[in-house]
Amino acid sequence: MTTERTVEDGSRAPPVERDRTRESCPECGGRVVADEEGVERICAECGLVVDEQELDRGPEWRAYSPDERDEKSRVGAPTTTMLHDRGLSTTIGWRDRDARGALLSTQKRQRLARLRTWDERFRARGAKDRNLKQALGEIDRMASALGVPEPTREVASTIYRRALDEDLLPGRSIEGMATAALYAASRLDGIARSIDEVESVSRVDTLELQRAYRYLVRELDLAVPPTNPVEYIGRVASELDCEPETEQCARELVDIATDRGVHSGKHPVGIAASALYAAGKLTGEELIQSDISSVANLSEVTIRNRYRDVLAAAEEADHEPASFAVDGRE
Repeated sequence: MTTERTVEDGSRAPPVERDRTRESCPECGGRVVADEEGVERICAECGLVVDEQELDRGPEWRAYSPDERDEKSRVGAPTTTMLHDRGLSTTIGWRDRDARGALLSTQKRQRLARLRTWDERFRARGAKDRNLKQALGEIDRMASALGVPEPTREVASTIYRRALDEDLLPGRSIEGMATAALYAASRLDGIARSIDEVESVSRVDTLELQRAYRYLVRELDLAVPPTNPVEYIGRVASELDCEPETEQCARELVDIATDRGVHSGKHPVGIAASALYAAGKLTGEELIQSDISSVANLSEVTIRNRYRDVLAAAEEADHEPASFAVDGRE
């Protein structure tokens, strides 16, 4: 872009090349500011008009709600890894109405139904596309049931795409690998979902899920961090409607148990549930083992065993005096 200058005799000086990224005046080096209307950029020292008649590259319309914005937008949705074609293909809508909203005739509705069928077939033209379409649909279904956020679904879709590109699927079920990808993505993003919870919404059993998960992590070299039991405290405490003091005490007990390695080789949900039970004892809130067992999907025996370990670690750290019996009874 060039800037014209006026010399003392009133003639036009040759244009000066200006870098748009500069924030200083090309004449005096002063500070460049915008005028009140935002149309021009002027030097605050010498008054040189650095920019004028700036182009507004935004839309010429205004929208006051998301629905209105989507209706007026002239572009489609952004690309996403959650769709097998990344959302780049066209889709025939399911509404049997014309542009004015009037219902189509029977003949036209039948024709649209045939077009939708062929459109669906052309969107997945190969075996890889069909595989990907089924797997990503499974990931989306399970993620919706577990309340997994959309960024984690994107990570799971990317993991499955990598497994498909590296030819890791032969000999394994699509459902098993899709479930393993979702569980791995949850671990990577720190989403507190246990393998038992993921298995409950999956179409495969726990053994197949565990095998697929280990295979996926090993072959793709995923740096999955170990699960911290404290990640499960908030969700279990919320479902039990615990007091804030009890939840905070449980977090402190889990931190102590983690520092002393009590959680090593133990179920993280079991550590979290037993810490909540122990915290209820310390704060005086009545938490029943059967209720915790039902919410955490664990046996009462597991809660009692981990309860002893958590309290023993706290007593060794001199965090809480042993003023009550560690016997596992309510």
